[in-house]
Amino acid sequence: MKKLLPIIVLLFTLTVTPSVAFAQGTPARSVAEGMGNWTNTSLSATSDDHTASEEAEGKAIWDKLQAKQLACKNLTDDHYELLGEYFMGQSIGNTQRHAAMNRMMTNMMGEKGEEQMHIMMGKRFSGCDTGTKGGGNYMMGYGGWNNMMGGWSGSGILGWISMLLFWSLLILGVIALFRYLGVSGRRIDESKSPLDILKERYARGKIDKKEFEGMKRDLR
Repeated sequence: MKKLLPIIVLLFTLTVTPSVAFAQGTPARSVAEGMGNWTNTSLSATSDDHTASEEAEGKAIWDKLQAKQLACKNLTDDHYELLGEYFMGQSIGNTQRHAAMNRMMTNMMGEKGEEQMHIMMGKRFSGCDTGTKGGGNYMMGYGGWNNMMGGWSGSGILGWISMLLFWSLLILGVIALFRYLGVSGRRIDESKSPLDILKERYARGKIDKKEFEGMKRDLR
């Protein structure tokens, strides 16, 4: 969970920042260019070319889906992965930064984890994930989601990524809370003496007075 949280936070930052500009009519690419030099200037050209190629392949699949030349039932995970690359590239607005993000996800989540992230995005944003409540539509307007989130999200894919990351952060927060409470509870128990624990059991009625006195003598 500790490895996943930074990537979710960074994706959330990259997504929400351009989403505000989208709501005001600013192109994603212009916003992305002004996000600062958070990537290394010596990014691999090979990686950039590979990412650009995947974005192009994903766009071709998306265009065919839009034109009804392809159906969701005919798509494989490989198709969804390419769709995810395309959608992510559109949301970031810069292939070089997209490639850097992919490398960072691979470092944190492993190659399989990075692939699954794109597959999940491809299924959701293409509208093919019918098992998800409110399932995705890449070209969906931002009105409904904007109202749900108090007006801070953007349109289309930006809104859906914001929603996905919002729920991911919420779930991770709940898990972290339960873990914290569990550890705190164990620490409290460990700080109690055997006699204190015995007294608690007696007070709760788990043992009778005779058992309590006998165990108390044994402890002494």
